[in-house]
Amino acid sequence: MSLTHPSLIQSFIDYLTFQKRYSPHTIVSYKNDLCAFFDFIALQFECTKIEEVSASFVRTWLASMKEAGMESKSINRKISSLKSFFKYQLKQGVVLTSPMVTIISPKVKKRLPQFVDEKDIHTLFSYIEFPDNWEGKTHRLLLQLFYNTGMRQAELVNLKEAQVDSGNGNIKVIGKGNKERVLPVSKELMFLVVDYIKGKRIHFEQFDAELLLVNGKGKRLYPKYVYNVVRHYLSSVTTIDKKSPHVLRHSFATHLMNNGADLNAVKELLGHSSLAATQIYTHNTIEKLKDVYKKAHPKA
Repeated sequence: MSLTHPSLIQSFIDYLTFQKRYSPHTIVSYKNDLCAFFDFIALQFECTKIEEVSASFVRTWLASMKEAGMESKSINRKISSLKSFFKYQLKQGVVLTSPMVTIISPKVKKRLPQFVDEKDIHTLFSYIEFPDNWEGKTHRLLLQLFYNTGMRQAELVNLKEAQVDSGNGNIKVIGKGNKERVLPVSKELMFLVVDYIKGKRIHFEQFDAELLLVNGKGKRLYPKYVYNVVRHYLSSVTTIDKKSPHVLRHSFATHLMNNGADLNAVKELLGHSSLAATQIYTHNTIEKLKDVYKKAHPKA
């Protein structure tokens, strides 16, 4: 870092870590964005003092990334990092004005989330065979947890046995920003979860007793393992481009909306902080209605 006061970045990162309680992944992204920006302006403008940073410096950096082919969504994330950083410096009295005031984020083309059709989900759990071993049992349960609760991959990987409340039929998950939410679980799925917990104690002599899901060696699941499992099984039932854990989360939300669920309820189940993030699923619902209309109405 060529910034005169690199401690300013570290104090901001500490603020995100200990006060805002952002995830490690988010914190790394913020730090990388800030280091890249200050390295760029030091090289291009020989600017090493935070009070000398101007909006034109920021625009030049953004333009360089645009010319390099970076997507608007990624550029917007970097803008967000800088806005948060300078907002914090304003509060701390380090700067008197923020160079981000006149920076406008580029428009991002909205893409509807891909999801698995309900009939394909039915095929997955009713007709696809899972290996008759511990790995197969884990594969089936993690797929059902994704689809039946809409939880994120990180939430599932870190899910602990203590977060399962079989008596009340729910599972508590720790989402983004360490926010807790309680997800209702069907009797059928809860039976499988409880059976899985009991099975661990019979199947393994030693295993990670804290975490709910473990691999064939009784160890924690890692994200790539989970991704590969989901991709493998979804490839058997659907031809959509994306076959990831997040697609099952999209499927959970879309199927709820298609079957008349309240938008605010879906928002709470997904753990969204804003209703705007949940509204993308109404578009899929409208597309389904259009399809029904075209097939059923004599004048369509």
